[in-house]
Amino acid sequence: MSVRIFDRPDVQDFLKVLSGLTNNGGNPRVKQVIHRLMSDLFKAIDDLDITPDEYWTAIAWLNEIGAAGQAGLISPGLGLDHFIDERLDAIDDALGIKNETPRTIEGPLYVAGAPVSQGFARLDDGTDANGHTLIMHGTVYGAGGKPLPGASVEVWHCDTRGFYSHFDPTGKQAPFNMRRTIIADADGCYKFQSIVPHGYGVPPGSPTEQLLSALGRHGQRPAHIHFFIGADDHRKLTTQINIAGDPLVNDDFAYATRDGLVPAVTERSDEASIKANNLSGPFAEIEFDFHLTALVNGVDNQVNEQRKRAAA
Repeated sequence: MSVRIFDRPDVQDFLKVLSGLTNNGGNPRVKQVIHRLMSDLFKAIDDLDITPDEYWTAIAWLNEIGAAGQAGLISPGLGLDHFIDERLDAIDDALGIKNETPRTIEGPLYVAGAPVSQGFARLDDGTDANGHTLIMHGTVYGAGGKPLPGASVEVWHCDTRGFYSHFDPTGKQAPFNMRRTIIADADGCYKFQSIVPHGYGVPPGSPTEQLLSALGRHGQRPAHIHFFIGADDHRKLTTQINIAGDPLVNDDFAYATRDGLVPAVTERSDEASIKANNLSGPFAEIEFDFHLTALVNGVDNQVNEQRKRAAA
């Protein structure tokens, strides 16, 4: 039997009461958002005939997500982070702003306070026995197309096991391994040495994996490197590049792959290149430039100061 009560006047009145719309206290914006979200949920329960067992199964799953600290993991997995990026792109388009370097999701594994280097940084500590040396370099350009000396390039990525420092369940990695902030040199250039990261998946048996499996989806990500790029009088850029050739580049559970963010990886084995980079053997090379955009009426209209990020 299909029974619907959402449109009943008493239910609509109830939604206003529970959302605080009938009192003068509280936060008007929170009331507005909660009223809309609860209305959509009530209607979904009605329209889909969601049973009490299904509802309480979902509540138990939410408790598990919270206990596991995986809200920031399921968010990109359900496409929410990507959708927010698409909205920001649409807002920029309406403002006539062109993003030469596309934005893409931050992910949940940034850690504030990484060591700062000038121009060049060594990210890895050399302990990953399976690591293939990577040299990545490029220039940070400003809104006028000129290089930005002193621009900040924050970079972080995982090891060959798919683990990030500060979140490594084995405890093997030292603090800030494969995390640095590089200050661009007088020519706006940055460069770092590290290892080529591997892809990784959501924790096996986790509530995130349980939901993805119920959707018939996997929880794997291609190899990638994260960046925050910033400079005076410019908007902060949140982005990441994928490692070209990874089989999951176009099948990322977090939907972070975007055109323009899969630069070529060149393998170098010639003596001149090895010597020029003070290395002892072959390495992979990525060249990638970042293009920042100007503030909007003096304000960074996309920075998110409220997001809670890990701090060492």
